[in-house]
Amino acid sequence: MSHLYRHLRIHQIFGANTDVGKTVIAAALVRASTLTNHNTFYLKPVSTGPPQHADDVHVERYAGPHRHLLNTQCLFRYEDPVSPHLAVRMASQRSGVESSAPSDETFVNAVAEHIRACARTGKPGHMYVETAGGVHSPTLSGTTQLESYRPLFLPTVLVGDSKLGGISSTISSYESLVLRGYIVDAILLFRDDYYRNYEYLSPYFAERGVHVTSLHPPPPLQGNVNEDISATEAYYANLAPRSLDGEIFHALRHLNECHAHRIKELDSMPRRTLDSIWWPFVQHGLVKSEKDVTVIDSAWADFFSVYDSSSEPSTCSLLAPKLDGSASWWTQAVGHAHPSLALAAANAAGRYGHVMFPNATHLPALKLAERLVHEGPGVGWASRAFFTDNGSTGMEVALKMALRSFSINEKELTPRDKKDLWIVGLKGSYHGDTIGAMDATEEGVYTCEWHQSKGFWFEPPTVAIKNGNFVVSVPSPISPSTSSVHFDDLHSVYDIENRLHSPLADIYRTHVRNTLQALRRKGERKLAALVLEPIVMGAGGMIFVDPLFQRVLVDAVRDKSLFENPLPVIFDEVFVGLYRLGMKSFGPLLGVNPDIAVYAKILTGGVLPLSVTLASERVFQAFNSPSKVDALLHGHSYTAHAVGCQVANTTLDMIEMLSQQDPWRLAREKWSCGARRESAVVWSFWDPGFVRSVSRLAVVHEAMTLGTVLVIKFKDDGAGKVLPSLRALSCRKQLLGYASHTAQSLLRSIESPVCESGALSAAPGGAPFGIHYRTLGNVAYFMTSLNTPLQTIEEIENRLWKTLSATHVN
Repeated sequence: MSHLYRHLRIHQIFGANTDVGKTVIAAALVRASTLTNHNTFYLKPVSTGPPQHADDVHVERYAGPHRHLLNTQCLFRYEDPVSPHLAVRMASQRSGVESSAPSDETFVNAVAEHIRACARTGKPGHMYVETAGGVHSPTLSGTTQLESYRPLFLPTVLVGDSKLGGISSTISSYESLVLRGYIVDAILLFRDDYYRNYEYLSPYFAERGVHVTSLHPPPPLQGNVNEDISATEAYYANLAPRSLDGEIFHALRHLNECHAHRIKELDSMPRRTLDSIWWPFVQHGLVKSEKDVTVIDSAWADFFSVYDSSSEPSTCSLLAPKLDGSASWWTQAVGHAHPSLALAAANAAGRYGHVMFPNATHLPALKLAERLVHEGPGVGWASRAFFTDNGSTGMEVALKMALRSFSINEKELTPRDKKDLWIVGLKGSYHGDTIGAMDATEEGVYTCEWHQSKGFWFEPPTVAIKNGNFVVSVPSPISPSTSSVHFDDLHSVYDIENRLHSPLADIYRTHVRNTLQALRRKGERKLAALVLEPIVMGAGGMIFVDPLFQRVLVDAVRDKSLFENPLPVIFDEVFVGLYRLGMKSFGPLLGVNPDIAVYAKILTGGVLPLSVTLASERVFQAFNSPSKVDALLHGHSYTAHAVGCQVANTTLDMIEMLSQQDPWRLAREKWSCGARRESAVVWSFWDPGFVRSVSRLAVVHEAMTLGTVLVIKFKDDGAGKVLPSLRALSCRKQLLGYASHTAQSLLRSIESPVCESGALSAAPGGAPFGIHYRTLGNVAYFMTSLNTPLQTIEEIENRLWKTLSATHVN
């Protein structure tokens, strides 16, 4: 991942095109650095062409009088003067031994390890990493340089193009770097007195706060080699004189200032944060010091790059990779900063910005609505898509839809009655933090003073793996005599059609029917809708609900012997939908469709907030009339913002491609899904053997997994046995549920990176990584993206196993 050192200032040199003078400018910077008595490192990761003309040879030859301070290196060298991806292929053909090009991972790890080796020398100084060709020139694997180098996130010097067409290529290259998140500290280019591109580019970039330095161009080729060398040496001596004066030294000082400013700002961020920011879901009274603030400098794939001002030893990078173990609150689909999503956002921002949506349309919103209704989770039941800002507001409008579609058929309801309508739901549910969404949940830790619970909540039976067995646990209010039912495998639990004929289904039906009839007899409130988080209730504690119970609930509220007008059913799939749990949606698994469903989180790949509420035609018609006041008078300033819709379409395209690729197929095979019809497939990216083994550990009450999600619930009785790792806490009496610190305390060690026996637990770039995770009381959960590499998941499993298997209960 990212590299940042106090003692070693590093810049990567990109070119706006081939033959723009990257190596000449790199050599000038190197010479200037050595003249200021700084140890200087020059790295040319890939070199193509005759070795005697290689860039590292040129830089070393003209390093000047202090060349003893210079260290040069080339990692991958090929003789053919062509693009690196072709040079690899031609070298393989020439050798007669067919071999594949080094992967992006191999390439970036080699670069990263060399940077670390230079830093480990402990010598204060400067380092320059020179790329090959233009910003989009391919690397060894064929991936463009912008993507290949991005995990390293090195501050950048862009060498502009001083030739014909160079204005366009320089601006385009700069924008390509910015779109991928690079920090461009300076643009350097030659002063060509004919085209004079520098005259245009200097003020252009000055307006954007980017430093530009123009330099005299190198001399033309002379008559022979000796004359060339002599003229070139004179050029560098003039460009970087011993007096330490001139444009190259101004550029050098600017690069040094950028480096110092970045570290100074990162150093100051924890204090500034504590002075200015009010975090969500954080008790500030428990934040003891600035060390409790996680400073994220950048992110890439599944990792944050986290700043640590006290990194030891002092030669270590100030930035360390941390795996984003909660998928950034369940939003990540294809990892952080994916170029395809960044480009989609930029394209829509450039084409539309934000435009008014009522009585209007635009292509990103229309395409997204059509695919969700006609191809996605709405297939077979939905007819309309309504856009909102996030999951909570999506649920607000879903509740409005449901209550109207119910009350329009209840002719005897008075205006007062309509304000007292109740919903039916489950204990532990959570639908967001807005007031209406809170009213649709039971009183709990997430609700507030103004909140009024408006419903009845069933205590749900749950699914988990306990001591290696698949178990449905049944609460005593449902059945005093049946506390649990065991199943052979995961598929048996989720085979709803077969389970509908089981004795447990009859127990559920009796309990649900009797409860609903009792509520109706009381007559205090009118039940108007059923609201469910299918399969898993997320914020309530990652509760895996028995899907059979949810199916029975849906059947009951649509039973005309119970309700003259069936209750509309809302599926809150903000968390679980769009393959977070391995399926697009859960209507096909449950065997019933909702009337309304809400999607967010994964929808935009973790880039932007956006939610879509799907509704059936019956629900839509409840608002359709000649009167304006009957319309759904609900909306947001940024309704269907084009940027979010464009990113969502791109995300869904990428997910569909991922669903057909080998990693998903292999994961399904591990869970023995190959022979089952697609609509019934339940599976996980997490290894089945690992999950069952974890469930047998002494400190673990139960574990469970589906799709990207792994959940571990720890034993914590609140007053009895105290885990050894908790004894240091001032309050030994642990609280159950959300207030418990058990999970956080047990897993604290995995936050730090480990490196044992020479084997690295590596993030991109080969660095050992820590794991950033979130807990819900005595429940820990871990979540991957939909394209997290298998080796990363295996490493998390290994770390968890080592930590938890070494913990015992007295």
